[in-house]
Amino acid sequence: MASVHGKLGDFEKYSLKYTDYPTMINNLARILRYSSIKIDSKDHEPISWTTEVLNVIGAACYFYVYIFSAVWFVFVRFPQTGDYIAASVEFSLAVCSGTSILKFIYLKLDSKAVTNLIDEYLKCDARVDPSSRFAENLKKKLRIVKKRAILTWSALALNGVVYITTPFLKPGRHLTEDLYVTYGLEPMFESPNFEIATILMTVAVIFGVLTLANYRLLICVTIGYIEAQMLALSEDLIRLWDDSEKFYEEFSEKEIDIIKTVSPYDIKNVYIKHRLREIIKFHIVGITLQHIVEAKFRFIYVIEFLFVMIGIVTELLGGLENTYFELPYSLNQVFMDCLIGQRLIDASIVFENAVYSCQWENYNASNQRSVLLILQNSQKTLMLSAGGLSALSFVCLMSVIRCTYSAYTALHSTVN
Repeated sequence: MASVHGKLGDFEKYSLKYTDYPTMINNLARILRYSSIKIDSKDHEPISWTTEVLNVIGAACYFYVYIFSAVWFVFVRFPQTGDYIAASVEFSLAVCSGTSILKFIYLKLDSKAVTNLIDEYLKCDARVDPSSRFAENLKKKLRIVKKRAILTWSALALNGVVYITTPFLKPGRHLTEDLYVTYGLEPMFESPNFEIATILMTVAVIFGVLTLANYRLLICVTIGYIEAQMLALSEDLIRLWDDSEKFYEEFSEKEIDIIKTVSPYDIKNVYIKHRLREIIKFHIVGITLQHIVEAKFRFIYVIEFLFVMIGIVTELLGGLENTYFELPYSLNQVFMDCLIGQRLIDASIVFENAVYSCQWENYNASNQRSVLLILQNSQKTLMLSAGGLSALSFVCLMSVIRCTYSAYTALHSTVN
């Protein structure tokens, strides 16, 4: 009973009740272990051989079904049959999910760098005073980040579950995509080819969806922390002058002798100076962490956007009646990247506005110079980019949709 209670307690930590950052990182580390990836430097327990073997099998099935077979069909079978709809469907499935295997390989090969990045995040969070208003506001903002991460993971997982189970609910024999041809398994709907194809496709989809969903969690939790920090710092900045007046009232009641020799203005500015130093430290660390994340994942973003744009175009060419599951999956990837990037931009703008609104005109010259330093840093808006080519935002999302639709209409008219 105690063991069951302990497991339920651990499961509860994945809920929105626990939004402190160490717990979120612990949740993330446990989930990523199922993808055979370690990000917790304090976790010295090796990943089980069962998990390693299952991921190797999943990656092998994925490569065979959605990469090797797709390349064979497009460059060998399609010239023979001329069936561009089947070729479009086959190619779209390969491209829209192609980033999954790339992300898996990247995280496996660069796991040490990712671990070091997580350590830097935890060091930054360890500097937060647990009893401060900043810590309380940070938790509130992290709750929003955790909710976003849960919804992102759930949406991708649900898409995968529906995609896998739909063929079993239809009468007769059906695959996840009936037009899809796996190399060496023709005719696809005769035994044992049908059973083998079903197993291979199911394993490949599970691997691809879980890899992408777990990678999304990593991005949500890392970029989301910077967003939450910017918003929490903004609230502290806006209330800084009021806090200094409250500090003076409390100080004057305890240190009666000191207030006889020091002016209220000077006492308030001493408090403001201390708080500004803390805000500057957190802001600089946040900027540094964002630059590290940008450097680590910008190449992945370029490849992902290129693949997804091509995937959407080919999905439309293949007909929505054949790709009604693949299209939401592709759009989800672009939308979530742009949403995370947009929220980071919004948080940066909120912070910049807070600097203007912190009643800096009441501060002394030294503190005004500190505010000017923060303002100069805040005017460089934090953002994610696809290889430095375009900032990930809702504007970028609209551009992607417009470009892909234009490419689709051009290709569609050419094919017809």
